[in-house]
Amino acid sequence: MIINGLPGDTIIASDRGLMYGDGVFRSLLIRHGKPLHWQQHYNKLQHDCAAIGIICPSIQLLGAELGQLTQSDSDAIAKIMITRGPASRGYAPAANPQITRILSASSVPEYPDSHATHGISVHVCKLRLGHQPKLAGIKHLNRLENVLAAAELNDPAFAEGIVLDQDGHVIEGTRSNLFMVRDGKLFTPDLSKCGVAGLQRERVINYARQQRIVCKVTELTLDDLLAADEIFMVNSVIGLWPVREMLRFICKDFPLSLQIQEWLNNGSD
Repeated sequence: MIINGLPGDTIIASDRGLMYGDGVFRSLLIRHGKPLHWQQHYNKLQHDCAAIGIICPSIQLLGAELGQLTQSDSDAIAKIMITRGPASRGYAPAANPQITRILSASSVPEYPDSHATHGISVHVCKLRLGHQPKLAGIKHLNRLENVLAAAELNDPAFAEGIVLDQDGHVIEGTRSNLFMVRDGKLFTPDLSKCGVAGLQRERVINYARQQRIVCKVTELTLDDLLAADEIFMVNSVIGLWPVREMLRFICKDFPLSLQIQEWLNNGSD
């Protein structure tokens, strides 16, 4: 772990990231010692920092610190956290905060190959996401809703969970973004009220544009998913997992999902 450029695993107890979840983060895949899609991840991080009023460290600084974590040619999952830093008691942020940078690396999780090739079963979570448009789309550190949703996945048959919002609209997975396919068109939930806009979601939307595949960002319901031809989940760690089963939805063929999966795994943006 690298904290403010130095090896260590301790932050001050008054750090606002710890006290209030006052910060943002990105998780990215390291292959052969190199971060994948680093510029795009940094752009997302920079956007999210600006959204909550934090000055984002430079791409050169964070890139150098990532290099300290990944000096070998190994594969890993890197996590970058930027907090508003330590402060005295109270919610109001300081005028000139001392930003905290925390970079960590962990081993790449081993998932069954069948998740990517034959699809997964997903649970529909009981937890509902609240609306907060100012934070919608941002990968901020207050992820308690996701924690509680993921806690529902106590059946090993479920590899992921689908989370709805307070109005019953489908928003995302507990750790992924969601797409559905119908009549050759892509649909993905509108995240203007809640949810996290991940990098792989952006890449899929861009791929659809390049291939002239219609991709609509819109409100979706469970009934929409049940009528889909295909459903798939994406994030920067898992890549793309087709959904084989969800409630009454059962799917054994994922032609468009696997086409997009191949591009996500091997294509360059």
